[in-house]
Amino acid sequence: MKKSQSIFFILLLVFLGISCQRVSTSKSSLSFETLLVNSKQNPKTIESLQPTFSWIVNSNGFDKSQSAYHILVASSEEKLNENDADIWNSSKVISNQSTYVNFEGEALEALEKYHWKVKIWDENEASSNWSDVQTFKMGLLNESNWGDAKWITLNKDTRTSEHRFRDYKTGRMDEPMPVAGFPASYFRKEFNVEKNIGNAQVYICGLGYYELFLNGEKVGDHVLDPAPSNYDKQAYYVNYDITDDLKSGKNAFGINLGNGFYGQNISWKNDPESDRDLAFGPPTVRCLVKLTYTDGSTKGFYTDKSWKEATGPIVFNNIYGGDTYDARFEIGDWATVDYNDSEWGHAKEALPKVKKISVSQIPPIKKLQEFEPQKVFKGSDGEWIVDFGQNIAGWIKLNVKEKEGQLIEVITTEALLTDGSDIYPGSTGGGANGMPQLYEYICKGDGLESWEPKFSYHGFRFAKVKGVSTKPDANMIKAVLVATDIQEKGSFTSSDELFNKMHSISKWTIVDNIHGIPEDCPHREKCGWLGDAHAFCEYALYNYDMYDFYKKYMEDIRTQMRPTKGHNNPELKYPVPTMIAPGKRTSTYAKIDWGIATMYLPWYNYKFYGDDAIVLEYYDAMKGLTDFYLNFKGENGIMQDGMGDWCPPRWDRRLNPSAMECDPIISANAYFYDVLGIMERFAKMNNDADYEVKMKQEKEALKTAFNKEFLVDIPETNHKWYQSQTATVQALQFGIVPEYEIETVVNGLVHNIVEVKGGHHSTGIHGNRYIYTVLSKYGKADLAYDILTTPDFPSQAYVMNSGFTTWPERQFVWEEMEGPTNSLNHPMHTGFATYFYESLGGIQTSTEKTGFKEFIVNPQFPSQITSTSVEVPTPYGTIANKWTLKENMFNMNLKVPFNTKAKIVLTPSELESLKINGKTISAFKQNNAIEISKGVTTLGSGNYQIEYIKS
Repeated sequence: MKKSQSIFFILLLVFLGISCQRVSTSKSSLSFETLLVNSKQNPKTIESLQPTFSWIVNSNGFDKSQSAYHILVASSEEKLNENDADIWNSSKVISNQSTYVNFEGEALEALEKYHWKVKIWDENEASSNWSDVQTFKMGLLNESNWGDAKWITLNKDTRTSEHRFRDYKTGRMDEPMPVAGFPASYFRKEFNVEKNIGNAQVYICGLGYYELFLNGEKVGDHVLDPAPSNYDKQAYYVNYDITDDLKSGKNAFGINLGNGFYGQNISWKNDPESDRDLAFGPPTVRCLVKLTYTDGSTKGFYTDKSWKEATGPIVFNNIYGGDTYDARFEIGDWATVDYNDSEWGHAKEALPKVKKISVSQIPPIKKLQEFEPQKVFKGSDGEWIVDFGQNIAGWIKLNVKEKEGQLIEVITTEALLTDGSDIYPGSTGGGANGMPQLYEYICKGDGLESWEPKFSYHGFRFAKVKGVSTKPDANMIKAVLVATDIQEKGSFTSSDELFNKMHSISKWTIVDNIHGIPEDCPHREKCGWLGDAHAFCEYALYNYDMYDFYKKYMEDIRTQMRPTKGHNNPELKYPVPTMIAPGKRTSTYAKIDWGIATMYLPWYNYKFYGDDAIVLEYYDAMKGLTDFYLNFKGENGIMQDGMGDWCPPRWDRRLNPSAMECDPIISANAYFYDVLGIMERFAKMNNDADYEVKMKQEKEALKTAFNKEFLVDIPETNHKWYQSQTATVQALQFGIVPEYEIETVVNGLVHNIVEVKGGHHSTGIHGNRYIYTVLSKYGKADLAYDILTTPDFPSQAYVMNSGFTTWPERQFVWEEMEGPTNSLNHPMHTGFATYFYESLGGIQTSTEKTGFKEFIVNPQFPSQITSTSVEVPTPYGTIANKWTLKENMFNMNLKVPFNTKAKIVLTPSELESLKINGKTISAFKQNNAIEISKGVTTLGSGNYQIEYIKS
């Protein structure tokens, strides 16, 4: 080689090296949309010693993904660089993980604030810029961090108002008896701020509902705080930043404390004079204030026996019965500086039984919306009735001007009598819990008086107002929606207004029933029935951010567990929850189809978010409960336990039990088959190889036994089924049906719906969750539409046509009744609406790469629907799918988030006509990564316009 050629070759290599280096270090189009610690933006109070980091990224182009990340965590922003990061420098980690990355740095300390940032590299090794600096702050990690803060409670009940009593009468009592419950209490204490404040934080745990005041103003916008729990095992505190609210010199703190569920010692007693203790104890509170002055010094201020206490105008409060406020006993500006509290007593220090106190991570309950009267008329007794137009959970808000001592009663109900002449309280169940939904206000008589309750909430649409001298209007009374402030992040709309209205009603029914736990109803019971919880979980996850909510509820279930004897082996004891969690209004052990919420909630949470933490944390509890249910196996291989397909059409467990067509044993075993598969996977995730094998064997054995016992021929047809619509739907959904029998079983289901039931469902909550999805999956989407929209009983359309704005508990022929009995606001019946997302919208997460890391796109819809638009929240960003169908041309606008892949299901003929962003599939593939295999077209991130001729 000539010298000149050698020099040229060397220069060329150098040039190429420099070019390659430029490519590997060049900046990409990546930008950070959202950065999260433990699923929260800049959280102010966390207790995880190993928090997780996540980031949502925007990018241009197609098939963009992450190849590596680098995280820095430091004790100050100044140290947040690659040389000085003193808490964690992950260095460059080769990984496509952009969600729930575990912290692996130095030990985190209580009450400390930390700073962090991240950069990532894309699939071409192009790096992003460093993100903006984010922060997170630790909470009170252990008991010692509470310092000298004591629990305090009311020393003496000084109520004298004649209205402090309520009548209590259950259906088993001949006469009512007066009850007073624990009094609402008021605590106050003044303190001095001696220096300039740099930071001030409040940490408060109420055993019972509380409101915190500083210098006469309420701190924060929470109501009904904190969320209910099994307080003796797990209570929750709340943190407030009051740095900007403190003033130099004197300041005054006040705490107003009500019973909530902690001090609820009245309802659900069969005999009020019995010694059955439904309360955890009298309301108690603990508060710590941490002050950091600008000079770096600190000071603590806390609850103890030096605080003053009194009772006041809230003379009765019960979570079921409501509040009574006697304005004649108001105590002035009791939470302000220099208030004269010489007549007040001293608080009593208490030692409540509380095993663990943790910071509340779920969204707080808030006042979310106000409703004005839509109609006001006189009832049959001449009293005013107000219709607010929407069934909600919350309370009323009054502005009245009446004489001193005037009693104003507001009775809230969900319904009117069928003839519309008066309110009908039957659905709110006062006979069950012993007290009607009632708010009482006694006027002080000095002009316009304004009031709203603090320590109770009701489920209602109508209010009967007694004791007012003028016709109620929007200036006198409003209804206030009060619920956990879960953030709505998903959306659905379609070309069919009936479906859109069903979606709206379903969302209302969920929001009305989220008050720190997933309730069954917001009035009669307010209980976390486990079966109800898993029935609507998936639909809730499609619509709302529920990441922390179900983690909290799993702790409610775990702390509800009791040692329970085995069925076949009574010498063994297993950890088993009751049918209800949390609280002391317990019931029997959780039957299979209710107790499996213990496995389903972690599974659904893992499916939708992809975070295995909930699976790992509760694995032992799930494993123990699975073994308990296996203890019910009979000689035929079937578990002899089950609650049943709750609330099918016309069913009443006392008057018409035979209307439950599905044998409870069958539906429970269908569920259990699915759960055995879930537990097989969970065992693998927990490296429990022996249990993984056991679950696989049990699942195969149950499938064989199930088909042998329950799959039958339908007489005079060539069809088969599992003896009810519900069991057949479950068998198809869970994969119990042998492959060679699927067509015969689908035809059997259709036969029963069409020929036997005249185009109607006969399912309760178990079957109704899946029937529309299953029919759509097996080519019967038009039949699914017909069942939903037929105006005749039973159907969802029939319920809407009957005037309901939330889904009722029972499926009855309402016009034949005096008034609608049982709850009219029951979220277990919203599970069916998952169909709007998974079938019509066609979006489901892969179960192999969960959390929508990969997701299936396969709209399955009836001919009556010509367009659908869904948005699905995911840890990677929002998936959007908007499709239209016109003259067999299917057009879909699909948004695939960064670092995810979409698997679009197409028939061979659809694939032949496929165009992506205006290009044929072959032309699109020339410049874009795309995979096609076995009817599935896989696309990476990007915005796509997809067209094909619908087969």
